[in-house]
Amino acid sequence: MKILATLGTKYTKRLLGLVLGVCIAPAGLLGQNNYLPAGNSYSSVAADQPTDSILTIKKRVDEVNVLFIATDKRGKFVRNLNQNDFAILDDHKPPQSIVNFRRETDLPIEVGLLIDTSGSVHSRFEFEQQAAVSFLQHTLRVNFDRAFVMGFATHGKVSQDFTDNIHLLETGVHSLQNGGGTALYDAIYRACRDKLVKDADGKPERRAIIVLSDGEDNQSDVSKAQAIEMAQRAEVIIYAISTDDSGLILRGDKSLQQLADATGGKAFFPYKIKDVTRAFSSIEDELRSQYVVSYHPADFDADGRYRAIEITSLKKDLQVRARRGYYAPRQ
Repeated sequence: MKILATLGTKYTKRLLGLVLGVCIAPAGLLGQNNYLPAGNSYSSVAADQPTDSILTIKKRVDEVNVLFIATDKRGKFVRNLNQNDFAILDDHKPPQSIVNFRRETDLPIEVGLLIDTSGSVHSRFEFEQQAAVSFLQHTLRVNFDRAFVMGFATHGKVSQDFTDNIHLLETGVHSLQNGGGTALYDAIYRACRDKLVKDADGKPERRAIIVLSDGEDNQSDVSKAQAIEMAQRAEVIIYAISTDDSGLILRGDKSLQQLADATGGKAFFPYKIKDVTRAFSSIEDELRSQYVVSYHPADFDADGRYRAIEITSLKKDLQVRARRGYYAPRQ
């Protein structure tokens, strides 16, 4: 904790007691917000001080928050597990301490709907638009959740910015025009960087991207690895729904799988057109079936390095899906 003080002579004695009080306050009192992101800083200002004499308290909290799901051998969500049912490794070491663990079904959702409008997805484009609208209608809660719509071909374009208004989102989806190349990685990178990087207040929420695409990128300036890194830095889960209806596993399908796996999401490959709706339904169900764990990593350094996360179930035949890691902040 750093204490930076700008003190006018007139107020030195008055603030000296406050500074000493902060220095000896119990650590728990200063760290009650369990959801500050790793490396985040915030400042508080003594409210009764004039503008020419301000005491600023700056505090650093190294805390990692991970959303994850658990499924049985049939792929069904398991929602009744406890902290002792899981083993957690951060950078191949158990955490120094677990701050919080709970089943989480009611966090606010911030979701980006990224729809491939390139010429290669023409055959099912209108149906996929309607399936996307139906998902938003069933998932978003007014005054609680938010979504935005981005279409991408050679370039990405936000057709509707963040809102909880379903009518505006529907208009944004149906205004997208089909045609052009495919810059998938650019779209993911931009959506994460510009729309989904978490706020400085660190309030817990679920941030996700749902991509409808064949995954065949041929226009992006950034690489797939760069798109994944940006999603990991923004702590965004990527869900991918393939628009390829060939019935074969193509290069684009493998890319979509890699994007989902690296961020703790899931890729869907609906061969039949009705299966697109089922994929959206599965995503909706998953967003309501998550656990959240907050912990302090062991041997943590604010060096900007990538740190792997591994969460496993101690119960037989249960699988855990979570993001694979994060980037430590830089000092």
